[in-house]
Amino acid sequence: MASCPECDAEIEIDEFDVDKGDLISCPECGSNLEVTTTSPVELEAVDDDDDDDDDDDDDDDDVEEEDDVAEVDDEDEVDDDDANGEDWDK
Repeated sequence: MASCPECDAEIEIDEFDVDKGDLISCPECGSNLEVTTTSPVELEAVDDDDDDDDDDDDDDDDVEEEDDVAEVDDEDEVDDDDANGEDWDK
């Protein structure tokens, strides 16, 4: 038996059914909880804001990578024209 650190509800958890670091949800208040120890089972609230910030950072990285690819494609087009013997300066 463990208690929710957010609402103090008793949560029935068998120490053999969970591992340290497992995430569970409180059936009473819905808080996300992390198993911090298994003998006895102890729970700690997980800060949901940190997870959202990490996801936002990953999305920004994807946009930057797409921009880099677009720049390389533009350079390839210039190289292809030069390879055909065309002189754009005339």
